[in-house]
Amino acid sequence: GVPIDTIKVIHRGADTERFNPKNVSAERVIALATNWRLPDGKSVIMLPGRLTRWKGQTVFIDAIAKLKREDIIALIVGSDQGRTDYRNELERMVSDRGLGEIVRFINHCNDMPAAYKLTDVVVSASIAPEAFGRVVVEAQAVGRPVVATKHGGSTETVLDGETGWLVPPKDPSALANMIENALNISSNERTLLAERAIKHIQDNFSKSRMCEQTLEVYDKVLSQISG
Repeated sequence: GVPIDTIKVIHRGADTERFNPKNVSAERVIALATNWRLPDGKSVIMLPGRLTRWKGQTVFIDAIAKLKREDIIALIVGSDQGRTDYRNELERMVSDRGLGEIVRFINHCNDMPAAYKLTDVVVSASIAPEAFGRVVVEAQAVGRPVVATKHGGSTETVLDGETGWLVPPKDPSALANMIENALNISSNERTLLAERAIKHIQDNFSKSRMCEQTLEVYDKVLSQISG
């Protein structure tokens, strides 16, 4: 029953300084790649997020299997937070699909800006809508191609076909096809996409913008009260 013109939407903000690719040194990226023992010459696909079913790790694993590529490494980055049964289920999926040399589990990462920077494609495969979806925003801020499910926050934070791509949720085939597309874009297309993505996040989803918009609302309310 609240009039729509009295509602102000303020999006969550990302730390665009921390997730600025210019502020992530090559040494940090190399250190992380060495620590994770990533082989040279392989494309890296990453799904960050705690291990919980609604984040879509099972869909991601099925999509990686459908790619039928041996020139990739797929990283599932995130703690199980005690969900050992689910982690065991995921590990069985990887084994059953013969992906033991391709899919790797990374329990925790203290340097996500470097993790994004070493990645060729970042995936958000959530099967339920994300309220905001921090992963796809941070990845775009670093200039990385993103593939996300088309519901929830990602429909507002990803410019489909310009800064990343959206696919139907719970659809491993669609996810696989779009990951393949993201891997196959030219270096020039990748550069242009990165420029668009970085500008998009800096202009619309920075922490400073979030704070400014919040203070503007406070000022407006206070002026109405005092007036």
